[in-house]
Amino acid sequence: MGMPSMPELLIVLAIVVLLFGAKKIPDLAKGMGKGIKDFKKAIKEDEEEPKEIATKETDKTETKIEEKKSENV
Repeated sequence: MGMPSMPELLIVLAIVVLLFGAKKIPDLAKGMGKGIKDFKKAIKEDEEEPKEIATKETDKTETKIEEKKSENV
């Protein structure tokens, strides 16, 4: 089983056009593109969160150290 050849791809394309209609195909492609874009955006935001959390935790730790120094003085 290798890659489909050109005639096989044309048959599949013809079947898709018959099932969905020529007007629906651009809408389907647009929806898929938007879904992929949203997915990539969510992944990118998810990767950025740990950096922000680490920065906030460092700030909290520094504040606690400063409070302890103030209490000891």
